[in-house]
Amino acid sequence: MNSRYNFVLIYALWFLTIIFSSCQHEKVLNSPDGHVRVTFDIVEGLPVYSLGFDGKTIIENSPLGLIINNKPYQNLSIESIETSQIDETWQPVWGKVSMIRNRCNEWQVHLLEKNEQGRSLTIIMRAYDDGIAIRYQPGEAGDDEPFTVTEDLTHFNFTDDHTWWSANGENANLGPLPLSRAPENILTPMVIRCDRNRYLAIHEAGIYEFAKMTLTPSDDKFSLKSHMASSSGISGDKTSWRTILLGRHPGDLIESNLLVNLNPPCKIDDPSWVAPGKTMWDWRVWGYVAPDGFEYGLNTVSHKRFVDFAAGHNIRYMLLDADWYGPEFSETSNPTSARSGIDIEDFMAYAKAKNVKVLLYLNDVGAKKYGLENILSKFHEWGAAGVKYGFMRDKGQKKVRNTRKIVELCAKYDLLVDFHDNPIPPSGDRRTWPNLVTREYCHSQADAKKSYFPETAVSSAFINMIAGPLDMCNGWYGLTEAENRVKVFQPIPGTVAAETAKLIVFYSGLSVLPDAPEEYMKKADIFTIIESLPDTYDEMRVLGGDIDSYITVARRKGDNWYVGSLTNREARTLEIPLTFLARDVEYKALIGEDTPSTHYIDNKERYNVRDAMVTAASVIKAKLAPGGGFAMRLRPSDNR
Repeated sequence: MNSRYNFVLIYALWFLTIIFSSCQHEKVLNSPDGHVRVTFDIVEGLPVYSLGFDGKTIIENSPLGLIINNKPYQNLSIESIETSQIDETWQPVWGKVSMIRNRCNEWQVHLLEKNEQGRSLTIIMRAYDDGIAIRYQPGEAGDDEPFTVTEDLTHFNFTDDHTWWSANGENANLGPLPLSRAPENILTPMVIRCDRNRYLAIHEAGIYEFAKMTLTPSDDKFSLKSHMASSSGISGDKTSWRTILLGRHPGDLIESNLLVNLNPPCKIDDPSWVAPGKTMWDWRVWGYVAPDGFEYGLNTVSHKRFVDFAAGHNIRYMLLDADWYGPEFSETSNPTSARSGIDIEDFMAYAKAKNVKVLLYLNDVGAKKYGLENILSKFHEWGAAGVKYGFMRDKGQKKVRNTRKIVELCAKYDLLVDFHDNPIPPSGDRRTWPNLVTREYCHSQADAKKSYFPETAVSSAFINMIAGPLDMCNGWYGLTEAENRVKVFQPIPGTVAAETAKLIVFYSGLSVLPDAPEEYMKKADIFTIIESLPDTYDEMRVLGGDIDSYITVARRKGDNWYVGSLTNREARTLEIPLTFLARDVEYKALIGEDTPSTHYIDNKERYNVRDAMVTAASVIKAKLAPGGGFAMRLRPSDNR
């Protein structure tokens, strides 16, 4: 078990079990600070809940439960409620913060059918200060009776026609839309604005056994219902957590650690080999012609050139993407050997000598044809540090379980893993398996053969990033003619300052830099900000923003701070108070920003770099061009 965990306090004592008579009244579960209130009741033999936040009901009289083996539960009665409190502090292997508090009140509500079937169902509920979580356990642990969940009955009955946004795969996010216009099959996270001071996000935590959840409109007004593909288990198995994150501002949902808190502790005995970091990447650079005439391609000469740059610029990894072992969708492409033009063992030795670690792409086709463990063993033998896994073909529960298998086998061979191409959602599972460093659970720039626009970057920060670390391939510097490259199919909207800021706004265990080394060298003055970014952080704060308009994020490592702002297609000036800085300390700020003429379409590469001396009393005016950004590094002037 990970020795990093420092359990400050766990109330592991189960209180006296409360037995209720058949004449039942609603029960109330409050969060530790009392601002979140969950009521639970049995109505006409079926469980229902309501949710209140800061004294206002936002979800009312919503059904809970499952349909097992095509048979709905009926005439349920509360047999007992076990109640407990959890209060622990633990240290993640890496992440947006270096210490996490897990504090909540929990119920285990044991239900029994009062009929000839006599089936049991336990509903586990947790109330945190920033949200709630609900999961189900059909039957009694140890019975080993097989079952199939044929329908998830979890509902979210809202009190009004609120505005919502949601993730949307490799496309621009959905929203803003009213609940009355919710389509079928909404991906999570789904963010809902209840009023000016109440926001929530529906998602899942701990997706290990059962199929992922999507959302669909129910028959009730302003209501959503969970949908889960048919999934099998045995008595005592627990479903994933259905979670509702709560905040007074949309940024509160990003800051929350609720999802990781709902996952088991680290299962890697010694995770010291798990190292987050930045990586160079060959895929989008094919066809780029450097100023010295060199043209990048799929060959070892090009890969060594990437390594040379990485070695001198605080970049830990080099990622070889698809086709390095042959056409990626061909069953004759064997991932245990390289194609013509690539000497994989020579390249591995070269990278090792430069102290740069290598990540290798692996397609689901090759993994299944040549054996996943056989391939991972070979990667480990070569000295690879991780895998980028693409195009998993499975669906539903099979995809969830195969994801877990891949992550566990990668851990066995000391390999990081980055899932691409419609993976299952991040669900806080990086706590349990910290080698799962990132996922393309978003529209990654230039992926799916199309570019995303500035508003998608802003909304993805408020929506997709709730789920966890994202591989968005941010950090483009050669924006003007990027579409002339082999693997770039549309012009890329954006600015150099915005691309720099994205590496601060979006945190990932693997920050994939998509451009050529020469483009970063051309703009070395602003690239210094990217080069200096830490691989993991101690603290993060969302300083301001609006889901459709802009966002400002601050991150701290030690005494140093990093601030990034993004805007949509509109220019704006943001005032950023630096009150988060230590008092009575002067800081040197390195600022990368747009110029008055910068524009995300027709003047993308214009930027300015400047220094400033600031304190906690300072207010920075950040001027963002249309589609632009603002990036700032802050270091104490005494260099401590």
